[in-house]
Amino acid sequence: MPDLIPEPRHARFEPDAGVCALDDPLLAAGPGTGSAARLLRRDLGAATGWELPAPAAGREDGSRPVIRLALRPELARSLGAESYELRVRPGDVTLEGADPAGLFYAAQTMRQLLGARAYRRAPLPPAGGWTLPVGEVRDGPRFGWRGMMLDVARHFTPKDGVLRHIDLLAAHKLNVLHLHLTDDQGWRVEIERYPRLTEVGAWRARSRRGHRASPLWNEAPHGGFYSRDDIREIVAYAAERHVRLVPEIDVPGHSQAAIAAHPELGNTDVVDTAALGVWEDWGINENVLAPTEAVLRFYEGVFEELLELFPVEVSPFVHVGGDECPKTQWKRSALAQARIRELGVDGEDGLQAWFIRHFDGWLAERGRRPIGWDEILEGGLAEGAAVSSWRGYAGGIAAAEAGHDVVMCPEQQVYLDHRQAAGGDEPVPIGYVRSLEDVYRFEPVPPKLSPRAAAHVLGAQANMWTEVTEDRGRVDYQVYPRLAAFAEAVWSELPEPAERDYADFEARMEEHYRRLDALGVDYRSPGGPLPWQRRPGVLGRPIEGAPPNV
Repeated sequence: MPDLIPEPRHARFEPDAGVCALDDPLLAAGPGTGSAARLLRRDLGAATGWELPAPAAGREDGSRPVIRLALRPELARSLGAESYELRVRPGDVTLEGADPAGLFYAAQTMRQLLGARAYRRAPLPPAGGWTLPVGEVRDGPRFGWRGMMLDVARHFTPKDGVLRHIDLLAAHKLNVLHLHLTDDQGWRVEIERYPRLTEVGAWRARSRRGHRASPLWNEAPHGGFYSRDDIREIVAYAAERHVRLVPEIDVPGHSQAAIAAHPELGNTDVVDTAALGVWEDWGINENVLAPTEAVLRFYEGVFEELLELFPVEVSPFVHVGGDECPKTQWKRSALAQARIRELGVDGEDGLQAWFIRHFDGWLAERGRRPIGWDEILEGGLAEGAAVSSWRGYAGGIAAAEAGHDVVMCPEQQVYLDHRQAAGGDEPVPIGYVRSLEDVYRFEPVPPKLSPRAAAHVLGAQANMWTEVTEDRGRVDYQVYPRLAAFAEAVWSELPEPAERDYADFEARMEEHYRRLDALGVDYRSPGGPLPWQRRPGVLGRPIEGAPPNV
């Protein structure tokens, strides 16, 4: 059996069935198959040297192998949305998708079957010799939301890095990239009507090295942002690869970068907000937005531009954050206390709920689905709002039982900034140990859920926070190979976690490591970090023991 990741639902390859030789093949692309055809011509063409011309009308004489692309919507009846069939016969390869996304994933499976050389950007000598095993695959995903969150606020990922992440997600049949665009340490998206958000808010003077208890600092200024045209390019690039984008603007906490750019957004009656800069440290920050109508209007302007940049076809969900909002300043603020009395809400917690509900409704009125971290449950949710359950499963269970859709991303299970092994070699060790096997055994639907509530689990995402990952290599090390295990957990129909065949997955990973090598991914090798991947002397925050199942 070929070493496919994620494992397909049905695959049949007989050892003695032979191969299909693909020397200078033709590409017969039917209506609606453009994204898969472009993938084959662009990526496989680069690796193989194939030109993949279309067959001349009526001139398929069998002298050249043919790759056929077609949409077959009836596949959805048995395999669901995003499903596909791939059939390989001598001289003929057929890829069919229930929809364009499914056909795109059929092409990704074909690429895996061709071997790790198919992930190179130029043909390796000797040229030629491309074959596919004769057989077939029938496949489709378990969940419709298969994602990763990338924090670009703490340490900025330039545009080309985001495009690279999109390619890597697509190669693993993942279809959501959640971009954490704003935080205390940086504002990363250009807002035309508020240029100071990026002129000031996108840059900090220095950054702490390691966990916030570390005495070390990187004294180099850090920052960057995506221009409006950068965002448009990212959106188009993601759409071509069937990856949805979830832009996040965090409110009302995690907002010091915005306050540094616009001091009037903060609680000016208790803090000299004009003296604040973009935060240089990590952790939970006391500087939060003021609960005023002026602040609401300001952020409505931000979201208006965000909706223009992220069209609903690619970004049906918009994330409002809503997590980790300290109430200290609101308790001291006469203005905030007057606002509590005026609104008739239940103290400072009610004030935060009012803030989130405002944007829930505002986004829903404009045809978007609001989503936020699970703290937003505490004040009640607008109809149609969804929850990112990060503090454990409990928030997701409560939301699903109440009839709200949920994306499971419990930090104890799928926070990829957490360390991958015990011991002193792991670079800047954070949190619980979450090994490749641990992530492989992640189950998005907790057994406590009723069947009715389980239908509200849209899927899951793995979250990559970047406080202690300062560059591409560090992010690669934390994300891979664990994202491959996560991809299988959300795509494949697997047994219960304890019954999963990790030895089989581990064996299939041997070929997948070669694919990651060809793609230039600086993953953690099975033997541990390479010398240059270590960060001796940089303080982390490891948590010992098994993570709680909450």
